[in-house]
Amino acid sequence: MLYISLQRRFEIKKVGIYARVSTKDQSVDMQLNDLERYSKERGLGIFKVYKDNGVSGTKETRPALSELMNDAKKRKFDTVLVWRFDRFARSTKHLVGALHEFRNLGIDFISYQENIDTSSPLGEAIFTIISAMSKLERDIIAERVKGGLRKAKANGKKLGRPKNIVDTEKVIEYRKKNKSIRLIAKELNLSKGAVQRTLEMCL
Repeated sequence: MLYISLQRRFEIKKVGIYARVSTKDQSVDMQLNDLERYSKERGLGIFKVYKDNGVSGTKETRPALSELMNDAKKRKFDTVLVWRFDRFARSTKHLVGALHEFRNLGIDFISYQENIDTSSPLGEAIFTIISAMSKLERDIIAERVKGGLRKAKANGKKLGRPKNIVDTEKVIEYRKKNKSIRLIAKELNLSKGAVQRTLEMCL
């Protein structure tokens, strides 16, 4: 039992490296040089390098990042290593969501430039702070939206989508021509409910 425990303790951790550049004329080589050297110095075994070349960080889906997340769910590596937070995540919300997912999978996350390692006490504390900041950011945005709506309402502005004006005569005319409610709604740019209510009131 002691032998098995020691063997597990000294197993080489596998790392998934992620690198990204925004334009085709840039290269991920600088990022990879740093990350591969870091892995070697820390005794991490590189499972795979995931590279998104010429892909904006604001994009919802990135081929290499999607592959990394799928491999993470299959527990193909123990640690995700990135050069910098903004190479990996498009926003604080995205970063926090990914970190929570990695934590649930038992996968550590390391950002080389920020020197953050979620397996360390300091990294764990920073993860908690980032999560709190993300929640604060969401709360501030929500409060601004509510404040804007209250101000607009106080100034007499009507909120919501403008209602389409129902041409009652047209609705009745089309119905007498045996057109379906769905077709009438489509031709007059109305909802089927609006057509139905108009017919119930007039016929």
